[in-house]
Amino acid sequence: MHIPDGFLDVKSCLTTGALGIGAVAYSLRQTRMSLARPEVPKIALIGAFVFAAQMLNFPIAGATSGHFLGGAMASILFGPAVGVVIMSAVLIIQALIFQDGGLTVLGANIVCTGVIGSYAGYGVYRLGTKWLQGRATKAVSFIAAWCSIVSASCGVALLLAWSGTFPLNVALQAMAGWHSLIGIGEGLITALVVAYLMERNVAFEGIPAKKEVKLT
Repeated sequence: MHIPDGFLDVKSCLTTGALGIGAVAYSLRQTRMSLARPEVPKIALIGAFVFAAQMLNFPIAGATSGHFLGGAMASILFGPAVGVVIMSAVLIIQALIFQDGGLTVLGANIVCTGVIGSYAGYGVYRLGTKWLQGRATKAVSFIAAWCSIVSASCGVALLLAWSGTFPLNVALQAMAGWHSLIGIGEGLITALVVAYLMERNVAFEGIPAKKEVKLT
């Protein structure tokens, strides 16, 4: 889903660059205010997992690529602010070291895959768990991850159309169409990770540890 250099015009690059910087600054401030020190190793582990998963790219139409995101999973586990930080760090490393995604469009990639992906997934997850009162957490995780990747792909399509690179209908068909399929894999991975952590009784923000029942 990385947008390469040259596919967005100047106004899109400048606008998304400013938005990306603001989003990362806000997220870092939020994490410093709320993040507990014991959570740091967990964040590093999930960040490494997201980085590895994002290296699996699927070429699609319009010289762009599709891949697993991981933003919904990170946001479910730690909250959307940490999700944005993890996704931004992954995108920066990929752009600087692996040339995966352009530098001039780094802000756009952060806005789409980091901000939109993280907050869309987290919002759907919170609404789903609230509506179902904590039941069917794995199913809600699947839906949240699917919505996350499709929403992020729509953001990319809108930017490509705004820049005049492709007509909106072509960009949406290429991005949202393919990512609705890729989202199935993303949803399965997210649901499996959440299910594993629930089974191991590991507490995160979105999946609190089970309370032990003492028999007297």
